[in-house]
Amino acid sequence: MLWEVDVHLRQNDTTAQDLVTAANELGFDIHAAHAATGWLIEGDMDLDEVRRIGKRLFTDPVTEVCRVAKVGEAELVSTPPGAQETDNLIFHVLPKPGVTDPAAESAKEAMALLGVNATAVRSLKKYWVPTECMTSEQIAETAWKRLASEAIHEVVIGPLTLSRLSGGSRWELKREQVQLNGLNDSELEELSRRQCLALTAKELHAVREHFNGLGREPFEIELETIAQTWSEHCCHKTLGSPVDHIGPDGEFRYDNLLKETVFASTETIREQLGPDDWCVSVFRDNSGVVRFDGDHDICVKVETHNHPSAIEPYGGAATGLGGVIRDVLGTGHGAKPLANLDVFCVAPLDTPAKTIPPGIIPPKKLLHGVVAGVRDYGNRMGIPTIAGAVAFHPGYLGNPLVFCGTVGLMPRDSADGRVEPGDLVVVAGGRTGRDGIHGATFSSIELSSESENQSGGSVQIGHAIHEKTVTDFVLAASEEHLFHAITDCGAGGLSSAVGEMGAELGAEVDLEKVPLKYDGLSATEVWISEAQERMVLAVSPSEWPRLAEVARLEGVEATPIGTFTGNGQLALRWNGERVGDLNCHFLHEGRPRERLQSVFTPPQNLPVRWSLDDGNFETVLLELLRSEDVASKEWIIRQYDHEVQGKSVLKPLLGPMGGPADATVIRGVLGRPRGILIGIGLRHHLGTINPFEMAVGGIVEAVSNCIASGADPERIALLDNFCWGDCRRPDSLGTLVEACRGCYEAAVTLRAPFVSGKDSLNNVFTWKDDAGVIKEQSIPPTLLATAIGQINDVSLCVSSDLKRAGNRIAIVGISTTELGGSQLAV
Repeated sequence: MLWEVDVHLRQNDTTAQDLVTAANELGFDIHAAHAATGWLIEGDMDLDEVRRIGKRLFTDPVTEVCRVAKVGEAELVSTPPGAQETDNLIFHVLPKPGVTDPAAESAKEAMALLGVNATAVRSLKKYWVPTECMTSEQIAETAWKRLASEAIHEVVIGPLTLSRLSGGSRWELKREQVQLNGLNDSELEELSRRQCLALTAKELHAVREHFNGLGREPFEIELETIAQTWSEHCCHKTLGSPVDHIGPDGEFRYDNLLKETVFASTETIREQLGPDDWCVSVFRDNSGVVRFDGDHDICVKVETHNHPSAIEPYGGAATGLGGVIRDVLGTGHGAKPLANLDVFCVAPLDTPAKTIPPGIIPPKKLLHGVVAGVRDYGNRMGIPTIAGAVAFHPGYLGNPLVFCGTVGLMPRDSADGRVEPGDLVVVAGGRTGRDGIHGATFSSIELSSESENQSGGSVQIGHAIHEKTVTDFVLAASEEHLFHAITDCGAGGLSSAVGEMGAELGAEVDLEKVPLKYDGLSATEVWISEAQERMVLAVSPSEWPRLAEVARLEGVEATPIGTFTGNGQLALRWNGERVGDLNCHFLHEGRPRERLQSVFTPPQNLPVRWSLDDGNFETVLLELLRSEDVASKEWIIRQYDHEVQGKSVLKPLLGPMGGPADATVIRGVLGRPRGILIGIGLRHHLGTINPFEMAVGGIVEAVSNCIASGADPERIALLDNFCWGDCRRPDSLGTLVEACRGCYEAAVTLRAPFVSGKDSLNNVFTWKDDAGVIKEQSIPPTLLATAIGQINDVSLCVSSDLKRAGNRIAIVGISTTELGGSQLAV
């Protein structure tokens, strides 16, 4: 039986008002509408039982009223309670089957606590619009442009005609091989595009040669595993390549660009520090770790979630934050998340709709979506989001950038996790579904006007409450030393988690044991899905009973799915039959490397023509303050919880008028004076002019923000996040090389080591104009620098607000006619 519970507000229907506002923005003349939050409930229950659930679980009797009936019955489509009798068009917005529905999952769990076991639950939004105001076509346009995302939603105009929610049957074993032999380069590249592998013809040649040595073609699951392991997202394919570079300072030859610039700066600084080296773990775990005090270390990571956020802003940003929280949680033997940060780069909010190519979400809708995603995930996790920025540039129209970061605290000497032969492969947390498939490879290719249709499955929907229980479980298990190593299911799901943890030892995995959200997933889908809120642990068999008990106490599902073997093979089985078998050395070391060519020619310096004649200084100043990069971001900042956990010292907004802080500060441990500072540097307008100086300027800005707030200059760690366009082009790669060189110079000069970083390349959007001509837009070269400082006593922190009238203001340094990349030049 399929029931529907509709919950209506008695007054102040804000959901309906959102519909009215959205329709008005699109030019439709509508003044009133009604809305309800709905629940579809499938199960063996009668009307009285469903009414009891509706009233006890879903309805606040003071502010709401509910209606209950079987799906499709007239009572559910008639005029809503409290509304005037009139003819209405009704439509529904609900998650697609298979997409994570956190509200429904929570509802099902709550129903079970009331003794009602539903087969399936699904949430929805329901709207009534007077027929005289809008047509069905106008409703569809409003729904898709403002209320729903094609990647995760379906819109049903008219009454629902569903008869059941649950479905799918157990997957029947199929060992499908992928033919590589006999294909030429163009056919191999077409295969890569069709299957979203993001592999080049040269890489597929290497795969073909390897499997020819085994006397067979690769199975689908093996090819998918190789694709995610070799993806730009997972292995620094471009930054780790050998590069021959020609730039303004001469010719340079690198065997590994990243190791000889960013990594090399850290090695140089650590050698200079000698026995006073305070770096613990850099560039080898899920986050970077540094010394904090006698009892604790700090770990920190900043990630990007650009492509998923461009397709579905709310889910993309929420899972971006959830993923970086798990990076900290999955470092060493686990760290407690202390604080979050977020940085968004979007196109100007007033970009005319007629200039936006098909497949692009308008910047204003996108920004509101990513803010809401970070807000909801961080607030529900109970982690303060205390630092961030928003940057604007027309180049971010098709490829917005979404940076999320987390700072964590861990017991000293717990940063080194090591898998032991014989350890169980245990997956803990959320169940696996089809959401998030091809996350790594999708993030490694360029976007197009078709990306939403082609790669919607790469978008995940997060469930912060599940992640909170997983966090509690991991920290409790860590305290009892119940596992040897841990990592999160990253952009390749179990494929990346188990593959990385077993890179040296190998593993055997029984994929049919993986808990699923629903039946019907193939072995490949189970293996590569990036379904959220999952961790993989290496657990000694002797510790498994206690770990299972801790998981039960914390309400977390934990399941052994295999063993780390020690034979160097990654073996995948389904009900005992082998569906994949990969050599770990080939998987992690077999990718062919290609020497790249890059060049950077500085653009011609053009004078900025402006003057302050005729006393227009005030006008210019007000225009600068009004610009989107400079204008207040309070409307965003106030949505985030800064006080949860009670450790915040310097908040994002300071002073009587709430001005922006240089850096934010939190205590590391409650009751102790030592603090952690977070500073951010971003010089995105300078990237196309001088990428070397963009990198230097961003790093100096981040470090200066920390020092200005009281940080010890000798204890500042750095993180780099490169976001670039198409680095297959020598000129684009040239700007990346120059930025890497700038990172080295700035870090060594400031003696601030890089401890972690991430790159997101191929941020290019392609589409066809009305004439069928292919157009392309690339983001400006963008480097986000994050500085993590320390201070002995937070009572000595200095806030950025001016303290007293009459105090003198001084400029330190020399100012010249260098306006390039400044707000005045923009």
